[in-house]
Amino acid sequence: MLKPGRTKKVALGFLVVAVLLIAFIGISTQRRCNAEGDKDYEYIGLLTDVMAIVKKNYVEEVDSKKLIYGAINGMMAALDPHSSFMTPETFKEMKIDTKGAFGGLGIEISVKDGILTVISPIEGTPAQRAGIKAGDQIIKIDDRFTKDLSITDAVKRMRGPKGTKVVLTIMREGFDRPKEFTLMRDIVQVKSVKFRLLDGGYGYIRIAQFQERTDDDVSKALKTLGEENKGKPLAGLVIDLRNDPGGLLEQAVRVADHFIANGKLIVYTAGRDKESRMQFNASNRHKEPGYPIVVLINAGSASASEIVAGALQDHKRALVMGIQSFGKGSVQTIIPLADESGLRLTTARYYTPLGRSIQAKGITPDIVVEQIELPKDSVKRDILSVREKDLENHFVGDDKGSKQDHALELKSEKAEKQSADFLKSDYQLMRAVDLLKGWEILKTYGQGK
Repeated sequence: MLKPGRTKKVALGFLVVAVLLIAFIGISTQRRCNAEGDKDYEYIGLLTDVMAIVKKNYVEEVDSKKLIYGAINGMMAALDPHSSFMTPETFKEMKIDTKGAFGGLGIEISVKDGILTVISPIEGTPAQRAGIKAGDQIIKIDDRFTKDLSITDAVKRMRGPKGTKVVLTIMREGFDRPKEFTLMRDIVQVKSVKFRLLDGGYGYIRIAQFQERTDDDVSKALKTLGEENKGKPLAGLVIDLRNDPGGLLEQAVRVADHFIANGKLIVYTAGRDKESRMQFNASNRHKEPGYPIVVLINAGSASASEIVAGALQDHKRALVMGIQSFGKGSVQTIIPLADESGLRLTTARYYTPLGRSIQAKGITPDIVVEQIELPKDSVKRDILSVREKDLENHFVGDDKGSKQDHALELKSEKAEKQSADFLKSDYQLMRAVDLLKGWEILKTYGQGK
């Protein structure tokens, strides 16, 4: 062991070295900053001065970690609505989110014109069931006004144990005054992809969010649709990206890759540094046949879903239908920090193959179709419709077909009815399918058949 006297000398020696080292670093840094005309060092000094003043003079004792986290939060909030600081707890939740399971309400939010705004409610979640819509402005979360509330803090307030309540005060176009919505928190299980075969061999794929397994799920959906269509190519496909708030860029690229020819550009990004300048081209993987495609978008379609819609539109591979999309054309990079916290930092803008930036603009549909609430009695009217076959004592047509043909006809009628029931409550989807059917009919006329 060192003796007390010697210990003091060693400690003093270390102190002198440390002071000299700090002074050297400070002088070097200051010279470099001055040479570059940069005042960063001066501002960092200002930050440490403020922190020291608060620590010494604030009415109560302040936790240094809380001050540092608050400063970083303010720094990120000064950049743009999508850059944010994530505490270790929030960073951990974010990683869970991309896997498709988390606790809360199921709302994707952003800040628009200084107001906390719903990008879209996620399908099948408490938010959607309660009637929350894309474009809704969240004025209050419980009793806390959202003005000047960061996205991270807003998410934290909406998260909570399953079965607990949260009240959102919403302002919406058409409302005279803000309205309260009471939601019950739940474990949100986001099913990324849903699909079904519609009557006539038309496929329907709904992508709710771009997660880690979205491309795998789309691949399975396309394969299953082909099998259900008796191995024949689909007559056409509807890709439904409405209220899809986005997600992982890589998954958006892989989904678009199913439909775009090998080597063609899908999306590219551009930022200040070399690492942010990337381009993503279609691979030589198996491609879907050249059947017609309609992509459905709305104001809740953002980010990754806009990448897919924009790529298919630019390459004339799909016709885009619906209303203007959200317009989030920036790329966020997730950067882990030393204490297991993290930054979500905007590092680039992305551009469609034709060089279009959709930031704050969105994707413009080729055909604008507003969503219309269909009359509730439309199904009832259909039931009341009377045809010849419904009349008593009607005679059957002179059909020489077999019993097997008749059974197939009945089966076809049943499939047609199921398909019609699925479409009846969704005007935009009905229009998309009608367009695909008209596409096929017009093609035969163009060939003179």
